[in-house]
Formats: sequence, structure tokens, C-alpha cells
Amino acid sequence: MRPYEPTAVHMVAQAGIARTFQNIRLFGEMTALENVMVGRHVRTKSGVWGAVFKTRAERNEEMGIRRRHSNCSSTWASCSTPTTRRARSPTATSAASRSRARSPPDPKLLALDEPAAGMNATEKIGLRTLLVNIRNDGKTILLIEHDVKLVMGLCDRVTVLDYGKQIAEGLPGEVQRDKAVIEAYLGAGHG
Repeated sequence: MRPYEPTAVHMVAQAGIARTFQNIRLFGEMTALENVMVGRHVRTKSGVWGAVFKTRAERNEEMGIRRRHSNCSSTWASCSTPTTRRARSPTATSAASRSRARSPPDPKLLALDEPAAGMNATEKIGLRTLLVNIRNDGKTILLIEHDVKLVMGLCDRVTVLDYGKQIAEGLPGEVQRDKAVIEAYLGAGHG
């Protein structure tokens, strides 16, 4: 057995794998749109020198990114919020908007670490809609989430862990009826 060899981040991104983090750390001095644009850097070709010297290729890439993300039909941007909110500081926007602001662009596989954390019921509905749109766009989502209602209403397959140990896997309905899951999350006597 070979020892674990970490993969370089740029190789993971080039393979089409992206993730978001539970703790949202945005650039507070940048607008929500600018924070979204940061995630596009892995898809640009003009490089550091293009950015430093503001070459035509770099300017064209940036205009394309702005156009794409200022268009409110964009799946990945936080621009499901009104135009006036896109210009605001990300700290002035909702938890839902902040979590989407750093979603990496166009992955084949998107891993989300507790995206509903800190959201109210209305924001969770918006998150669910966004995730359904991403899935319908042919993307695969790996969702790590404690909100059982969101998971059961969204996921095709569910894996349940109890203190890091897998105790169930299957279709949402099957997992909900699993005795080990019921015991772990509701306590003995609820099965």
C-alpha cells in the first residue's frame, strides 16, 4: 500500500473539483461581486504578468468574468440577490449570499461543508433552489450537512456518520428508517 500523497491544489481545481468551507472568510474590502470573481482565477490564462501590466487579454478575461457574474442567471454567483446588493460589502449581505460568494466556478464536483450553517428558513429555501439548479446543470454535489430536512429533500443518496463511523448509506427514505440512525440520533427506544 502506497502512503498518502497529497495532491496539489491547482491539480484538484484543474480536475474540476471545488469545495466551499463552513467558515466563510471573504475579503471585507471587496464587493460581493469581486469576491465571486476571485474564484475565477483558476480559469484565467493571462497570469500574473497580464494582471500587473493590464494586458488586453487580462482586461478581456476580467470583462467576461464581470459580465458572466453580473448576469443574475449565473448559477455560481451570489447574484441571485438584487443588483444593489452585489455592489455592497459582503459583510452587509446575508449568510446565504456570503456562502455563495466564494463558491468556485464551474466544477464537475462541488463539495459543500455545511452550507446551511447560520441560515434562516428563507435563506435555506434559496440555498436548496441553488443546489437543485447546480444539480440540474449536470454537476455532482457532495453535501456535508446537519440540516436533515435539507439533506432528505435534496440528496439522491445519503451516508450517515456517528462520531466519524459510517452507520448507514442508501436512499433518503431507507436511511430515515435505519435502526442504527434512529438510535444514534433519537436515542434507544425510538425505533
